[in-house]
Amino acid sequence: MNIALARLAERTRPEAFFVGSAVFHYLGPAFAVLLFARVEPFGVAWLRIASAAVVFAAWRRPWGRLARLDREGRKVVLALGAVFAVMNICFYVAIDRLPLGTVAAIEFVPVILVAALGARTARNAAALGLAIVGVYLLTDVELEGEPVGVAFAFANAALFAVYIVLAHRLSRTPGISRIDGLAAAMLVAAVCVTPLAGWSAAPALVDPIALAAGVGVGIASSVVPYVFDQLAMARLRRETYSLMVSLLPATATVIGVIVLSQLPSSIEVAGVALVVVAVALHREARGPRDSHSPRCLIGNWRAAGGGHDQAGRRTHSPCRLVSLDGEGGWRSGAVSWPSSGPL
Repeated sequence: MNIALARLAERTRPEAFFVGSAVFHYLGPAFAVLLFARVEPFGVAWLRIASAAVVFAAWRRPWGRLARLDREGRKVVLALGAVFAVMNICFYVAIDRLPLGTVAAIEFVPVILVAALGARTARNAAALGLAIVGVYLLTDVELEGEPVGVAFAFANAALFAVYIVLAHRLSRTPGISRIDGLAAAMLVAAVCVTPLAGWSAAPALVDPIALAAGVGVGIASSVVPYVFDQLAMARLRRETYSLMVSLLPATATVIGVIVLSQLPSSIEVAGVALVVVAVALHREARGPRDSHSPRCLIGNWRAAGGGHDQAGRRTHSPCRLVSLDGEGGWRSGAVSWPSSGPL
């Protein structure tokens, strides 16, 4: 499976992975809204996390690597799993009461805020100002009619900011790859969300249609987009990825129109547009590892190869993916990833 995924990553352009991630990221929640007729939002959140946890457990079997992590690494995984659990509940309660595009736009405010705190520049200040105005336009429309939905949308956004910080730490935790770390955190999330929302999913367990739909939502929302996202980030430059991320609130709005017939007003369109511009405008602070070779994200693979020219600069020579085989030796595959790509 690891070799097949590595070969797929080699043959497919990273932009295609990003588009797939963007579509599934909001297509799954859009189908979840349709599922609310059979299962309450809390129950849909449980179905999403539980089904994703089962898929990741069968695919990655992350418990061995989780057991080998140090105390700090385990704390990050446990915290990320708890955030996944509560964040999904808040998200589904929010989209049950508000348009999908509105919730998605609010969700991106912490992304811009984190960037503004990390890199205090006039560019990021302007981006934060645009985002605030855009979200004000969106929430001013909804606040009188759905204050509970707005409250849960902002709670989801705050937890999304925590998720960004924890995911960043997890990606730099030695001894576990990003996807394996995600798999371990999803198992923790399943344990955490069960006492909070498992009772609400009980009716779906005896409803084959609702159960199948819930599993589909979990795979479409928490497996496909997260894996595609990691494969895209491994080969796209940070600037390119940040620019493409700006399209996500608009993507959510379009999917809301097509799947859910959620036609936005002119004020809501203006609000989403301002958030899109803000996300495209903001820039993250560069860390010391930004110019290093990407750490491979697939199983036990490690990045190798790449070099320097005579001036000592990093080159774009092909990066070999090497993996321990069953006999303790190394085997390699040819995957050309730019050495200066993001981690």
